[in-house]
Formats: sequence, C-alpha cells, structure tokens
Amino acid sequence: MKQILSPHTLLTTLSLVAVATGDEYTHRYKKGDRVDLWVNKVGPYANPQEAYEYYTLPYCAPDTKHHPSNENGAFNALKAHSIGERLGGHALRHSGHDLVFADDKGGVLETCTTEALTEEQTALFATAANDQWFYQMYVDDLPVWGMVGEMLPDLDAAKSEKFGSDLSHLEEAVAKHALEGGKLTPYVYTKRTLVVSYNDDRIVKVDLTSDPSSLKEVKKGMALTFELDIQWAKTNTPFHSRFDRYLDHAFFKHQIHWFSIFNSFMMVLFLMGLVALILLRTLRKDYARYALNHGGRDLEMAEQHDHHGSDEEEEDVDENGKPLLDEGGRPSSGPGGRMGVEDSGWKQVHGDVFRAPKFLPLLAAILGTGWQLVTLVMGVVLFAVAGPLHGAVHEERGEVLHAILVFYSLSSIVAGYASGSYFKLYFATTPAGRSKGGAAAGGTTQWQLTMALTVLLLPTILVGILSVLNFIALCYQTIYYIPFLVLLKLFFLWVFVSVPLCILGTLLGRHAKLGGKKSDPFPCRVNAIPRPIPDDIQWYGVPANLIPFAGLLSFGSIFIELYYILTSLWNYKFYHVYGFLLGVYAILCLVVCMTTVIVVYFCLNSENYLWQWTAFYSGSSTALYVFLYSIYYFVFKTSMNGLVQTSFYFGYMLLISLGVGTLCGTLGHWAANKFVRTIFQNVKVD
Repeated sequence: MKQILSPHTLLTTLSLVAVATGDEYTHRYKKGDRVDLWVNKVGPYANPQEAYEYYTLPYCAPDTKHHPSNENGAFNALKAHSIGERLGGHALRHSGHDLVFADDKGGVLETCTTEALTEEQTALFATAANDQWFYQMYVDDLPVWGMVGEMLPDLDAAKSEKFGSDLSHLEEAVAKHALEGGKLTPYVYTKRTLVVSYNDDRIVKVDLTSDPSSLKEVKKGMALTFELDIQWAKTNTPFHSRFDRYLDHAFFKHQIHWFSIFNSFMMVLFLMGLVALILLRTLRKDYARYALNHGGRDLEMAEQHDHHGSDEEEEDVDENGKPLLDEGGRPSSGPGGRMGVEDSGWKQVHGDVFRAPKFLPLLAAILGTGWQLVTLVMGVVLFAVAGPLHGAVHEERGEVLHAILVFYSLSSIVAGYASGSYFKLYFATTPAGRSKGGAAAGGTTQWQLTMALTVLLLPTILVGILSVLNFIALCYQTIYYIPFLVLLKLFFLWVFVSVPLCILGTLLGRHAKLGGKKSDPFPCRVNAIPRPIPDDIQWYGVPANLIPFAGLLSFGSIFIELYYILTSLWNYKFYHVYGFLLGVYAILCLVVCMTTVIVVYFCLNSENYLWQWTAFYSGSSTALYVFLYSIYYFVFKTSMNGLVQTSFYFGYMLLISLGVGTLCGTLGHWAANKFVRTIFQNVKVD
C-alpha cells in the first residue's frame, strides 16, 4: 500500500520537532498537553530485521484532526532521528491519534474504517497473520508491542480462547489450533486498548492490549473498522524506575549467569598457575642450564691453559652437583675433562626472534585496528556502566550505536599510533631497513602502505558487508536500510574526523622513541642470515596444533555471556547487565594473553622464531568459535527464515566475529611480545 503523504509533510515534521518533541525530551507534561503516539515498525516476530514501516499494512488513518484530509494533520509525518536511531532500524512516524495528557473523560475511543480491501491488501493482512507479524509503537519513548492477527480455524474458536497479546503465547496458541485440523483462516485484531499511567507530570507506564473478541476475518472487498481506546490512569510508580518492567531480571541475573562468571574466573586462576609454572620453574631451569653451559665453556678454556698435559677426565655436573649424562645414560665428558652442554630450545633463536614478521605493513595495520577496537569496546562498556550518571543506554533508542560511532572516530588516533610505532620497531630489521638509504627509498613506500592499510582496512570490510545488506534491505523495502543522508553523514565523519586522527597517530608513532635510552630497542641483535627452522619437532611445537586449543579456551570463558548477548540482539531483550560484560571482557583479555604466552613458549622451545603471526592467530582463533556458535544459535535457538533475516544475521555475526578475532589477536600479540622480551633480557648471549 502506498504511504499517505500530504504535500506539506516537511512543514508538519518541522512543526512536530519544534512543538511536540520539547516535552518528549524533558518527559514532563501539563494537563491537557498533547502526547504523540508514534508507530515504528511492523514485521514477522521471528525475523527482527525483516521490519517494515507500520503503514505498509493497509491500516486506516484515525478520524482525528491529523487525518490526511485535514490541512495541518500530522498523520504519517516522519520523526527526526539521530544517526544511531537510523542505524538501529528505527523509523518513527506519527500515528495520527490524539492523546491528551491526564484526560479525565474516562477514555477516548478513536475509530476509522478502511475502504474495501483489494486483493493485494487482503494478501498483506493474510501474510501478516500467517507469519505472526507484530507492530511496535512509542509513547513518550516507552515502547509497546501488539500482534496484527491470528491464523484460526474459525471465529468462534478464536473468541472461546483467551489469547491476549502475550507474544510468548502466540506460537502455542497457533500450534494448538493447527493440531485440531481444518483450514486456517487469517484474522486481524480490530480493537486495541492503550492504557497510559502517569505520576504527577510524567508518564511512567504504557500498556497495549488487543481484544480477542474483535478478531475479524480478512476477505477481499470487505471494510475493516479499527478502534483504539485511549485511557489514562494514575500510579505511584516513580519515574526513574519506569523502564524496569522491560528488563528481564530473571533471565539476565539467573544463577547460571553468576556461575559462568565464577567458572571463567577459575579458568583464569588455572591458566595463571600454568603460566607461573612456565615462568618460575621451567624458565628457571632453562636459565640455569644456559648459565651452566656458558660458565662451563669459560672454565674449559681456563683449564686448557692451566692444566695442559693433564690426562684426567672430570665428570660434568649440573647446578645441583649431579653428573650430566649423555644419550646412553653415561656421564658426559670431553677434552680437558669437560664436555660443554649445547644450547637447545628457545635460546637458540636469539638472533632471529626479533626479526621482522612477514607482511609487516599488513600486520602493523591489523594490530593498529585491534588496539582501536580494544579502546572502542572498553570505552563503550564503561560508558554503559556509567549509565546511572548520564542515563541508562537501553532507555534511549540508538544511544549505544551513537557511542560506538563517537569512540570509533576518536580512537582512530590509537590505531594510527599503534601501527606506526610497530612498523618503526621492526622495519630496521628488514633488508630495506638495513641498507643505506632504505628508509628514504623503499621505507617511504612501506610507510605509506602501512598508513593506507590502517586507514582503510576496517572501513573497507564494514562498507563491503553493509553495502550488501543495505542493497538487500532496499530491495525488500525494509526500514533497516541506511538512508543516503545518513551514509553521507557517516562519510563526512570518517573523512574529517577518523582519517585525520589516524594519520596523526601514524606520524606520532613513526617519530616515537621506542628504545628508551638504548639505541637498539631489542634485547638481542638480529642476525643478517635467517636461521633454518627444524622440521622434525614434536606435535606440541607445531603452531597449527596449538592455535585451536588456545581459541577454545578463550571462547570457553565467554560463551555463556555470548548467549545472553545474542539473545539481546536477536530476541527482543534489553541488555542491561554491563557490569557482567565488563567482568567477562576483563577475563577474556587475561585468558587470551595467558594462552598466547603458552603457545609462543612451546613454539620458541621448538626453535620456531616466527612467533608474531602465531601469537596473533592464537588470540584471533577465538573468532572461529564465535562464528561457529552463531551458526548453532541460528539453527537451534531461533526461528529465523528468509533471505533478508538470514543475510542480516550472518552478515552482522561475521562482522562481530572479525572484530572479536582482531581484538583478541592484538591482545595475544601484545602479551607474547612482553613475554619474549622478558625472557631474552635475562639470558647471556655469546
């Protein structure tokens, strides 16, 4: 059905912004003030992203002063939206209904009658009833929901059952009637009751119910009369707690949620013990062995000068005075009475461990983006936790998305600095960096490539995926498409804020002093010729065997919280336990860091010095499990169907998984870098 738009829609919208929204922002009204009822969307209950504008269905315009036939009517006028609201799929339009604050008339019944339904309009209502479409309205920023209709065998069966408007009861009701057999016929609710409760000068509660006795069968050529009964009631509920009824405390604060935090904390303690075992015991033995080896060589040289002609043999001993044994189990010996112990394990790669990784500009850009995401997530979570100071984020439409845009733009300087400083750190170990004039010739090109990758990497992925989703949404005419003006604003935000900050950060990183007082920022010098990596190593020294286990442990620390987050995203829950989220985020950071340290230690012990990408993959492997879990959630925890919803679900989950992978990979690389520097600072290298 075509939208009913008057020629003066723009002027009407501006007048609504100037007159009506003042009270909506302050949430204070005087008796007799006009209160606007906004209609937002309508669509299948199983598919949250397959939502259309309310008047896509052939509902009629209420017979009020806002009727399209009236010159100054506000019917179907679009409300002003923020960028966050548009990105969140909100498209509020004026319902045309007249609500007068604290009306004491005992209820106002507003009616309207449609014209004779055409075959197309009948099919729309039939589809809405068959697919369990629901609609959403807003009164003073408080949402209400209702069902469009039902599929029932006959009207008498519908009237004999008390279905109400409880969304959770609909599937059970429809299934019950389907089991009874017979042909199901589409019915729509034609009478709704809106009860607005107020405390003094504030609206604190809104209830919308549909009358089962008003169910009318949808037939071609018939006219439907819709009624809205508007009632006002006083209440003692305080204004600050008016949103509590929308928060499912029993779900989010269930014992399982608390248990998941405890379980993850115990995992952290276990991994901390394992890392401590490596650092305090295994590494101590390695240090003692290397010190004995170095000292043994010095002693052997001294003995060769002081005891020439001595034919005696001495047994080699370890740090505890016990003889060292050879492969046959016999005490080892050598010329001059001593055989030096050969270096083995991670110390062997001291001349290559700080060599620049392959694809240095790409890794630098990825790590820069990762630090931007670390800053972004921490900033948004802390902003949400501080809700009592500035207002809970779940009470304002699009506020979380708005915060994400702000923190993303401002954190671009972090991305630039992290990528620039990392590239500078390792560029000196590349062939171009070693050669004279390398920094001026090939180095300049590499710097430009690093800067360009940092600026474009994440936006390119976002634009690529969101463009596909936006095209699908536009083809299906859903409200989740991003309008051109919003895209233009986002482009300006990126060009004039994000890009300059990223370039500035890269320049700061390029000129940062990374070595402190020392000219060489690394504990060990890098050899000119790379050392060959052994092929015959144990399975636990192969990165491909260790990386999946590291990702599994990291995923195990967050998967229960991930269930709550996905339920909030895809099942109409208001996520509000940001304290839990902050705790789980901290646990995830610790688990990723410790598992990556373990993986890198085993690889270095196998004389594999290519640890940079291994460390990143170790942390980022968490993303694979997140995406696999999203597939499980889609199949077994939802009833989503259709191209639109499937595309949006997997498109968004792909973005979330890539973000988690980049974030965790960056944290893992940071922890591995600290670990490698620490252990090589404490060894004596020849």
